[in-house]
Amino acid sequence: MKKLTIGVIGYGGMGSYHVEHLLSQSDGFQIAGIVDLSLERQQIAKENGLKVYDNQNAIFTDDQVDLVLVATPNDSHKEISIAAMYAGKHVICEKPATITAQDLEEVLDISEQTNRSFIVHQNRRWDPDFLIVKELYEKGEIGDIFQIESRVQGANGIPGDWRHEKMHGGGMLLDWGVHLFDQILWLVNSPVETIYTDLSYVLGNEVDDGFTTFLTFSNGLKVVVEVGTTNYTKLPRWYIKGTKGTAKIMDWDLNGEVVIAKETNSIAEPTPIKAGVGLTKTMAPPSEDSTKKRGLPTGSVMEESFYENIYNVLTRGSQPIVQTSEVLKIAKLMDQISEMDTDRVLENSQFV
Repeated sequence: MKKLTIGVIGYGGMGSYHVEHLLSQSDGFQIAGIVDLSLERQQIAKENGLKVYDNQNAIFTDDQVDLVLVATPNDSHKEISIAAMYAGKHVICEKPATITAQDLEEVLDISEQTNRSFIVHQNRRWDPDFLIVKELYEKGEIGDIFQIESRVQGANGIPGDWRHEKMHGGGMLLDWGVHLFDQILWLVNSPVETIYTDLSYVLGNEVDDGFTTFLTFSNGLKVVVEVGTTNYTKLPRWYIKGTKGTAKIMDWDLNGEVVIAKETNSIAEPTPIKAGVGLTKTMAPPSEDSTKKRGLPTGSVMEESFYENIYNVLTRGSQPIVQTSEVLKIAKLMDQISEMDTDRVLENSQFV
């Protein structure tokens, strides 16, 4: 197998993760070296046996480098990616590809002009919890799914430094929203009809520290996407309602269950329960005879890893699992959400 040589621009959290965990497990790639502005990270790279380039141009002019990984703050993705493609390198870019859809369209134009591949690392398509949701959606075990709730929540605020600043593409919409929207739009083959979003600024940053978005699709599916950084207790990672059952995935450790209605004509009436100071039959649990509980399914199978797919794209002409048209669709959706939030602020300013 001919190995492809990759140069890494940005050796922070994600850049080092690619090198130490993803690329180290991919037979088709070898590391040329890294470039990073941080002297501390340069030293760590050297200690890990990696070559350290003086600057990104040194990577661009290295004839041994086939492709470049861009793992820098969000606002620099566009400039570095374009420079790399003009230098004849294919590009793998961390998410979000760019801060705006217009910027992404410019990058994709350069990709076409230079005949260089531009592939975005939307790695959450491979998450086991999402692949369980994908199987439930596609196989209909809980009937026709009509509502999906997707949440990631924590209580640590906005991490890092540049993620607090708008000019660098900070905020949770760009940090986590890009993952969760990618999962949903990749899953659902139907246009989005309506969008409503509430962005949170309770921590006082100039960028959002979380958000809740409600999407309605043309096929009738309703989706809630929520990201929070001020949640000291968490709601389930996924909550999925179908016409024949409900599924719940609590966390990334895949704790959860599926409850399915039994197909029988002799379902017992629910017994009223005491609820607070009253009685209710409506909210009583279904009888044991009317439902069955199962563990979570194993999840849909991804036949290739992210880097296996990239290797096949660049050496065999395969189709990328992460299509740039899909990434552009996400960027346009997030642009709409950002514009809606700006409009809300402008409307409320008259009362200030």
